[in-house]
Amino acid sequence: MASRKQKKQAALYDQLQLLRDVTNSTAMNKTSIVVDASKYIEELKEKVERLNQEIGTSQLAETSQNQLPMVTVETLEKGFLINVLSEKNCPGLLVSILEAFEELGLEVIDARVSCEDNFQLEAVGGEYQGDADSLDSQVVKQAVLQAINNCNESSDQD
Repeated sequence: MASRKQKKQAALYDQLQLLRDVTNSTAMNKTSIVVDASKYIEELKEKVERLNQEIGTSQLAETSQNQLPMVTVETLEKGFLINVLSEKNCPGLLVSILEAFEELGLEVIDARVSCEDNFQLEAVGGEYQGDADSLDSQVVKQAVLQAINNCNESSDQD
């Protein structure tokens, strides 16, 4: 029957072998296994620090990108589907965008707007004046972006 001391030694040996496997150590004695494990832990700490820095950098980049308005314009059979998302909501932004639609000769057929924390607009615009081929999605997008910029500039001056 194995003594208590032998059981402890066997358990310690098993744990050292497990530590050796986890840290990819090739060492055979206890001291070298522990040294390899501490080096491995330091490498992991450095890796975590690098990853945290990368995450912080990418979050900063996302934050600055999110502050830019996102405008998508999809061409429909008779008109456009316009989506606007802006983290910054300035007074009069909706009016400014609707005026841009009017200047383009777009009639708003259907729209959903949210102006609570950020600005969100989904609108379906159909042409009511002019040549149907005169407008394309890029022209509509540029007009909406210009309306947003005009609104932001006028609110920055206040």
